[in-house]
Amino acid sequence: MRTVRTGRVNRVLLALVGLLLLAAGGSVLAVGLGAPAPRRWIHSGPHDVLLGTAERTRWRDTGWWWPAVIAGLAVLVLLALWWLAAILRRRRPAEILVDTGDGEGALLRGAALESALAEDAARQPGVADAEVLLAGRRTRPGVRAGLRLEPAMDPGAALSEFTASPLTRARESAGLASLPAEVRLRAVRHRAERVS
Repeated sequence: MRTVRTGRVNRVLLALVGLLLLAAGGSVLAVGLGAPAPRRWIHSGPHDVLLGTAERTRWRDTGWWWPAVIAGLAVLVLLALWWLAAILRRRRPAEILVDTGDGEGALLRGAALESALAEDAARQPGVADAEVLLAGRRTRPGVRAGLRLEPAMDPGAALSEFTASPLTRARESAGLASLPAEVRLRAVRHRAERVS
């Protein structure tokens, strides 16, 4: 589902940034400890500095470079904060508020509802496997479901059965007025049969 793909993208991007920083830091450390520096390298030996006096004072008389550097760094900081907020933002409700009728209410664990709905959907005839994720808010949750169908199963019948049985039971057991669902259907790939 989408959260799985987003998590993979985040892990790949973090791994690439980490490898890049590790390679840059390791190479500067190695040259600083006396290893021979490659040709055209920014740091030529243990007594060399990364930014010499000429590099630091080269743009002192021009007024455009400070705002450009600050704007570039500000964009980098904003992108990093946006990425962090996107990672930390919870897309799935951890709990669902259930109306018990006495004015108090109760909380139902979101993972328990996901698990029960996935198991119920997987027991349907013609369904090989089911994945269920909750979405929305804890007062108005929704469902994202993925059903893997057996090759001979009619998708329309599987969707009707899912809506009529597992989804309805989940909605009624949680005491919800509605439980909107987005269902993705895929067929299970099967091997070609051999003729002997």
